[in-house]
Order: sequence, then C-alpha cells, then structure tokens
Amino acid sequence: MPRKIDLSEKINQLRSFHEAEGRAPSYAEMAELFGYSSKNAVYAPVNKLLELGYLEKSANGRIVLTTKITGSTKLLGSVQAGFPSPAEEELVDTINLDQYLVRRPEATYLLTVSGDSMIEAGIQPGDLVLVEKGGVPKQNDIVVAQIDGEWTLKYFGKDATGVYLDPANSAYTRMRPERSLSIGGIVKAVVRKYAK
Repeated sequence: MPRKIDLSEKINQLRSFHEAEGRAPSYAEMAELFGYSSKNAVYAPVNKLLELGYLEKSANGRIVLTTKITGSTKLLGSVQAGFPSPAEEELVDTINLDQYLVRRPEATYLLTVSGDSMIEAGIQPGDLVLVEKGGVPKQNDIVVAQIDGEWTLKYFGKDATGVYLDPANSAYTRMRPERSLSIGGIVKAVVRKYAK
C-alpha cells in the first residue's frame, strides 16, 4: 500500500523555501526538502500539488509556485478610519494572507457562518471564520462548540456553575450543556467578502 502523502507539510516546506530563496525549488531540492532519497519520489506529491493548483508548469517545463503558496496581495500602507486623510499608494510589502492569519496550518480550517447569533460580535451570516483546533479556550474566546450534540458558534465562558456559551445577539440566551460539550476550535479571524 503506498504511503500517505502529507500535503500540508509539503506546502509549508515549499512556503519556507520560497521565503528563504525567493524561487521554487528544483526536483533535487524538493527531494531533500521533503526528506526523500531520490528525485523520483518527488513526482507523486508534485503531481498532486499541480492538480490542486499549488504548483504550475511553465512553458519550458519548470515547476512554478502559485499564489496559493507565495501570496500576492500588496500591502500599501495604512489608512485612517476616523477623519479623512490622503492615503498614498506606497508599496510597503507583499503579504500572504495564509501566513498572516494562520499560525498552525495543520490545525486550521474555515467554516461558513449561518445564523445571526453572533452579529453583535461583527460576525454575519455568510462570513467565513478561521478556526484553530487544539487550543484551550479562555474566557470570552469565540469558539466552535458541540453542545448536547448540536454545533454552534458562541463566546466561551466559565463561572461558579460551570461552562457556558454566550451569543452576541440579545435575541438569544446563554447556553449550558446538559449532557455534553466539546470544543471544535477557537475562532482566530473573520473573513467577509463584499463584492460577489
């Protein structure tokens, strides 16, 4: 049986190589990067990453990293959210949103929000929440939790009575587990797309 390829690890290794070298690695460099003893072993993960759009082949057959790995959004500076001031377009840096938002890629996932129980926290139906598994939630962290068999997005809290989940909408009430509670992850960011 062929061994399972950990693509998230390979993607992170390619990102690190690109950050250090500013280019895509050769097949020989990928073999070393991935811990393989031969270049031939590299073809299976490379083909999978080509299929998923993380890599492309140039006209001369070289491997090219796509923006899924390198990022391409320009960081142009800052803009005041108070009184108007001229915002000059000055290239400060380029930013990869995955690297900016995701601390632990292997433990991070996105969910689409449905329902309005967190609107006072600025989380609207249709937003994406970036969730990190494995952490221990602190008071008032926003969590994805399964309470009595139902998944929900709420503020996490503890008091003398025990653990509770609070909505960010006055139309809803505090929830306390009657049978079970498991935390699926802590919300690290909210993404909203304005233009369709």
